[in-house]
Amino acid sequence: MSDANPPFPPFRVALIGFGEAGETFARAGAWNGRSRSWDILPARRAAMAACGVEAASSAAEALADAEIVLSLVTADAALAAAREYAPLLHEGTVWCDMNSVAPGTKREAAAAVEAVGGRYVDVAVMAPVQPAALAVPLLLAGPHAAPAQAMLTALGFAHTREVGKEIGRASAIKMIRSVMVKGLEALSSECAAAADAAGVFDEVMASLDASEKACGWAERVAYNRERMATHGLRRAAEMEESAKTLQALGVEPVMTRGTVQLQRAAATKNRNERKVGA
Repeated sequence: MSDANPPFPPFRVALIGFGEAGETFARAGAWNGRSRSWDILPARRAAMAACGVEAASSAAEALADAEIVLSLVTADAALAAAREYAPLLHEGTVWCDMNSVAPGTKREAAAAVEAVGGRYVDVAVMAPVQPAALAVPLLLAGPHAAPAQAMLTALGFAHTREVGKEIGRASAIKMIRSVMVKGLEALSSECAAAADAAGVFDEVMASLDASEKACGWAERVAYNRERMATHGLRRAAEMEESAKTLQALGVEPVMTRGTVQLQRAAATKNRNERKVGA
């Protein structure tokens, strides 16, 4: 698959949600003149302009002539966005749901999009969007995955892979993987908090290092704590979807629920400390 990034895609793209992912993709893609975006936060419009994306005054305007839609909202808003905006789509428009939600949530969203003639695609973003940008690995699933893959490639996405025709399969891979990735972050943070409280942080980290040398545990804990403090609210929402995924599979998400609490608590603490220091 080519790594070339064409300056202008041969079709119009709409971005629903213009947070970190939307801004990163648009800036790297340089879709000037062929893209519009809508975000419920008016403050995001300046960021759209800086990325060469036309700031729509409404979702209807953003979707008016879109041939492909990148849904990049928060996990807790993914289903509502699909249901609310699906009636605004033209028949045949490809809706790429790139949000981190449970397979069942994606199937519900697909039903809303397909009911009005849209083509829904389950897309899982498998790594942080920064610094990877358009090189971030994407997994695609659903009956329309193949045409969506061709369009995403034309937009400059360099690492896409179809994993099946069943909507929810890409999401299942992402959500179940997140149980480990985000769970390890939360576990390392909990361990470090206890070590700090006992005054034995260095000793505990050294003991862990002795059993695993690839990356020092003090460095890993610092990284995990930063990720939780910065992205914990978004990650907590994602992990709630992971818990739903496990429950649907008949697995009780005991540790995953704890991860939700710790991720959210870390981000809330960080936000409150910044307010005090402002």
